[in-house]
Amino acid sequence: MPATQEDELALAVYAPALVGNDGRPLAIVHGMERALPGLRLEWTISNEGQRIPVPQREAWLARGRSDGGGFPLLRNGDDDFRVTVTGLELLADSAPCGQAQLDVHVALPLTAEGIAAAADVLEAVAEGARAFWGHATPFKAAVDIARQTKNWTANPRPPPRGLPALKLPEKIRAPEIPHRLGWLNYWSDAAAQAIGFPDAARDAELLSRSRRTATGGWVVRLTDAPLDLDNPAHLNALLRAYERFPEIGGRSTP
Repeated sequence: MPATQEDELALAVYAPALVGNDGRPLAIVHGMERALPGLRLEWTISNEGQRIPVPQREAWLARGRSDGGGFPLLRNGDDDFRVTVTGLELLADSAPCGQAQLDVHVALPLTAEGIAAAADVLEAVAEGARAFWGHATPFKAAVDIARQTKNWTANPRPPPRGLPALKLPEKIRAPEIPHRLGWLNYWSDAAAQAIGFPDAARDAELLSRSRRTATGGWVVRLTDAPLDLDNPAHLNALLRAYERFPEIGGRSTP
């Protein structure tokens, strides 16, 4: 399930839709377990909210979700350090260019251990999913950032904190263009090219907190500490990044 509490780190990546049993759900799970030593994602949650084991995980993941595309929820067995992952299908009419996508959600504890592993987990999930882009953001900041995506007819109020309004995903011209920013950002090589990153002259500060991935993508950290929009320096860092990358959220096109 996606992160729902202020003590959680919300991670999401967007990738091409699953095609049959293409192996990516298992690659995502294995990548998470490598990124967080000791993590074993071998349980799911019943409709009553009870933790139940998944003894044949590979076959269970391959069957997919009973309610449509994606893959069902897995979690670990530690209630004091709960980690979950699930994959949903973003339907074609709600996605850029009318192309359905795989929308993977991970929840990590917003603890020292979870924060330390967040960049590695984001990279593992994104690369395992062969994602276009993704982010990892503390739940509280993620709520305000989500409010940037506007259907002006349904909600005429501007986004909070002076943040720019972002287009609905289906209005964005290409799947490689990120819908929004987060604390940690994963940009595939195609996404980085689409938004013009990196530029040596303009991106020195971001590059000092960035790393290249094995597939040529990037993990880009906006602030050293987890993003806190009550901190003026963090809010300014987010605003500067939106100003630097007007393609994000479809703002550079009519």
